[in-house]
Amino acid sequence: MRIAGGVRAILTYADRLAARGHEVTLVVPARGALRALWLNARGRSPDWMPDFHARVRWVPGWDAARLPDGDALVATAWQSAPVAAAAPLRCGAKFYLVQHYESLYHGDPAAVDATYRLPLEPIVISTWLRDVLRERFAREAEVLVTPVDRALFHRVPVSVATSRPRVLMLHHEYAWKGVADGVAAVARVRPRVPGLRLVGFGVKPPRERVPYDEFHANPPQETLAALYSGSDIYLCPSWDEGLGMPPMEAMACGAALVTYDNGGCRDYAVDGETALVAPRRDVEALAAALARMASDAALRARLAAAGSARVTTAFDWDRAVQRLEARLAAGARARRA
Repeated sequence: MRIAGGVRAILTYADRLAARGHEVTLVVPARGALRALWLNARGRSPDWMPDFHARVRWVPGWDAARLPDGDALVATAWQSAPVAAAAPLRCGAKFYLVQHYESLYHGDPAAVDATYRLPLEPIVISTWLRDVLRERFAREAEVLVTPVDRALFHRVPVSVATSRPRVLMLHHEYAWKGVADGVAAVARVRPRVPGLRLVGFGVKPPRERVPYDEFHANPPQETLAALYSGSDIYLCPSWDEGLGMPPMEAMACGAALVTYDNGGCRDYAVDGETALVAPRRDVEALAAALARMASDAALRARLAAAGSARVTTAFDWDRAVQRLEARLAAGARARRA
């Protein structure tokens, strides 16, 4: 239940379904029986999501026989998919919430690929993932784009004393998050835009020196809107994303987006309309897009406004939860028929 975009989506669906009157149980591995007992005794829930409505059941490890009874069972990652597929009938209709093509970077590719062939009904968070399942595994999936929480992520007034434009980038240790590409792109642009300020943020500070002009380590959730709102540009150099929540959150707060075509961004980043989009892993093209955005205030304003409108109107949490609720209910009815 660590802080991450995909985890936030899982927890938000669980929380909102529970608030709508459903009995929702999150089954979470706890690395050992004693730790599971300790966490269950204390009613441990995600401390970064206050007033969480769903129940959390900590378990020593994945075990299909120990899953609770239900009308629907949702696997949320490749590690839990085989367990969900093996679950007894009492667990209900079986689904698979796919938030990334995890074969690229998580686990043995053959083992992960095998999970997409399991008898689980897939629900994907982007059209790119739908296309991956269709083209690679001949599986059809419903697309349910994860919305931005507009109560948390919206433009707020911020007083900025630093030079501009401020370019915000997520720092992550995974190579595929593209931090090195982002830093290289910024280095190419600085001579042309002397006032450019690179602002980094992340759960952990960099282990090695990275040329950020400022860095925000593990910022509290309630301060993220101000961090996004105080930035002129959000730079997303990720090579591949199932969707990409930080760019969407930044757009909702009024930042203009410069991004690689990482797959998942196609649902909200349209080159020249809602963002500037460079070909995947083309650092020169990413730098050119960043230079253009940083040098043209009118372009920034236009794309920021269009991007914000896109992510705050096309995708909505109430609609998303209602669609998921309907999908799970239909699966449960079909299982009982």
